[in-house]
Formats: sequence, C-alpha cells, structure tokens
Amino acid sequence: MNLPAVPQLHPPRLPNPETIRQSLGSLVLSQIRGRVASVTGDAVTVQGMTAPLGAICELMPPDAKPTLARVIGFDDTRPILAPMEAISALAAGDRVRLVSRSLTLRVGDSLCGRVIDAFGRPIDGKPLSDDLVRVSASRAAPDSLDRPPIDEPLQTGVRAIDAMLTCGVGQRLGIFAGSGVGKSTLLGMLTRGTTADRIVIAMVGERGREVQEFMQRALGAAGLKRSVVVVATSDKPAAQRLSAAWTATAIAEKFRDEGHRVLLLVDSVTRFAMAQRELGLAAGEPPTTRGYPPSVFNMLPQLVERAGRTTKGSITAFYTVLVEGDDNNEPISDTVRGLLDGHIVLNRKLAHRGHYPPIDIPESISRVANHLVTPETYQATLGIREHMVQYQTSEDLISIGAYRSGSDPRVDTAIAMRDPINDLLRQDANEITPIADSQARVQKLHQAASAALAQLNQPQAPAPKPA
Repeated sequence: MNLPAVPQLHPPRLPNPETIRQSLGSLVLSQIRGRVASVTGDAVTVQGMTAPLGAICELMPPDAKPTLARVIGFDDTRPILAPMEAISALAAGDRVRLVSRSLTLRVGDSLCGRVIDAFGRPIDGKPLSDDLVRVSASRAAPDSLDRPPIDEPLQTGVRAIDAMLTCGVGQRLGIFAGSGVGKSTLLGMLTRGTTADRIVIAMVGERGREVQEFMQRALGAAGLKRSVVVVATSDKPAAQRLSAAWTATAIAEKFRDEGHRVLLLVDSVTRFAMAQRELGLAAGEPPTTRGYPPSVFNMLPQLVERAGRTTKGSITAFYTVLVEGDDNNEPISDTVRGLLDGHIVLNRKLAHRGHYPPIDIPESISRVANHLVTPETYQATLGIREHMVQYQTSEDLISIGAYRSGSDPRVDTAIAMRDPINDLLRQDANEITPIADSQARVQKLHQAASAALAQLNQPQAPAPKPA
C-alpha cells in the first residue's frame, strides 16, 4: 500500500538579533523634508533640513520620478548630496526627503545566482526572494584581536598562484595591471577554480559590454549558481559606483557570518577611488596627490579591512588595481599595496609574448605563503624565483648572443630551466589544476634544477696531455 507523502515543513528562519537591531537603528521614524537650494556639477545643496553624513535622501522633481542621493558633505549647515541615479530634471525649490540614515540591502542564500545593482535591486529581470534579510552596507571592520591567523591555503586553480604565490583562506591580495593585460581573464579563472563556498563579484566602473560577457564566458552557469554579481557600470553616477564596492563587501560579510568561506572579487579598486575623488572634490575637499582628496586615502583601508578571516568564517579578497601607464608606484597602487597581504603583478610584455596568465612572479609576492605550504615547497618556490631573476638579469646578453655557455653555472641553469618554468606558469583559461598538483610540480621542477646546477658545478677532469 502506498502511503501518502509526508509534507515537508519549512519553518521560517529568524534573522540575527544584531541584524534586526541595526535595521531598526537605520529607520527614519519621522518625515524630514527640505528643498533644493542649488546644483553645482554633480553636487546638490539642500536647505531646510539636516541629515547625517552617508544618509540616503530622495530628490523629488515634480515632473519626473524620484531619484536617490547620498549625503557627502555640508555647506555650513546645509547638506550636500551626490545623486546615485541619473537625474532627468531638477530645479531649485524641488522637494527632498530623507529616506534612510544609511544604505541598506537584502541579503541571503537565495541571492546566489543573481545580478544586482549597487542598491541591491535585481537587474536580471527576476524578483528577489522573500527570505532575504536586510543589512546595512556600512559596517565596521572586525577587531584586530578577533582575526585568527591565516594558516590554511585556498585553491584558486591557477598554477602560478597556487604554486608560487599560495593564497590563504582570509587573505587579501591585489592584482596590479594596466588596461587590457588580462585582469578580467584571471578573475574568471579564479571563479572557476576556487574551492570557496560563495563568490561575490563587484564590477565597479566596467564597460556595459563586459558584464554579460563575464557572466557567460568567465563565470558560466555553474559558477553563477554560487555567486552574487554587483554591477555599477562606467556610465552610472560616481555615488553609485562607489556604493557597489560597499554593497558587495556587505553581502560577503553576511555570508562570512553564516560560516561560509567567501571569495570576494572587486574590479576595480582604482575606479572605486576615482568615484570617491569625484565626490570629494564636489564636496569641497582640496585635491592632493594627483588630484585625489584626502578622503580617498582614508576610505581605501576602510574597504579592504572589512575582508579577512574571523572566528565565524572568512572573506578571501582579490582587488584589481588599474595602474596608470603601467606605473606600479602611482598613488593608488602604492597605497593599496601597503594595505594588502600580497600583490600579483601582471606584465604587459608577457602578455605580448602569449604567456597567459601574464603573472610577473619576481615582482609578485604572497606575504603569508611561507605559513601555508611545507618547508620543501617554500624552498622550491624560492629556488625557482632565483632562476627566473638570474635569467632576467642576463637576458640582454643572452638575446644578443654575447653570453658564452659555461661562463656561469647559475646562468646556464637558468637558461636550461626557462622553458620548464614557463610550462609550469602558463595555463589555459579553462584549465583548472588542483593545488596539490601545482605544488608537486614546483617541487619536482626545483629538484631537476638543483641536479642540473650540481652537475655544472662539478670540477671538470683535466684533459690528458699529448704523448
């Protein structure tokens, strides 16, 4: 006899009490209204009301739909707003209403597989699920004493990273490169090869064409199922581009608090800084280094320090840095490099040679790699680095044929190992290599190089004298 199926009960899950407290604290319990006093560039000055810094207001032109704006400063006692959406019509005297004391969004497991904007609104044509919990996009970084040490490697699937620049769970790294060198391709490899539970991607200031292309070619259907993509393209207002990075970080924090290992990709932190430069200058800040106001260098550590490992979960973050003119020492690059736990430099010359991913190993470093791998693997990576630097030092002499074989055993070994090392570091964009295989290959390569160098260093027997 077939028994009737037992219905499955799905009791509602109560949100975290701390999350409820934060949501209630951001509510505006009274109507606070004002009017537009003046508009200067992208800055809207409001009179007749007050609002805290970072608050979200609504501009309400009489003949157009309301648009959101953020408080970025004050002119005496009058708030200065930066529109977060395109304004079709705005005039002096138009009404302004305070909406929230901070930007909030809805987050939960059902957000995976979705594409949203900087406000957390879906842009993929489907409604959001009802089980999402509202959280604030602004949050303090974890206390330094609440961060466990990074002692577990995280697979990325990229041999050059897993073997030579091993990344740890909760580590924060930067990907430094000029335009068109291969940052997006490398990010796609990371999303496909990582063993993280959740992936959050912030596309800040990217071209509109690249969004769909990245989702289809880089992420794919399997990668999108465990990912949340936050998009603010280059045509969006600066306040919206800035908020996209905060929104992605808040989503990653919610997943981390639930015990997940999260991979956060922000592309790019340079455009995040450029958006803040626009807002800072509009708010009246003085320009300093290369036109960047002081708020930019104050905001960068606030962004990157929110990632990392806690006792609940981890956020492993990769921040791409678009270096101007391939200058890795320009202000944003130099500042971000000092804030992160390592940096990966992409070399344009390697890309021109067809070497992908074009990671410049001697110029890159993972500051916690020695705590993540065995002593044998770490010594092997140091040996391989030495051979690569030795070849670079003598490359000009080798290329013009001025170096004579046998002059220096170390150079001879570097020449012999160049092709095997390049074979290790080159990888097809769709290829995924387990981290154990990558580290085993680098150890085997180091052993071969050591054996070749030892043989070259052996004293040669003197030639027999003629009778």
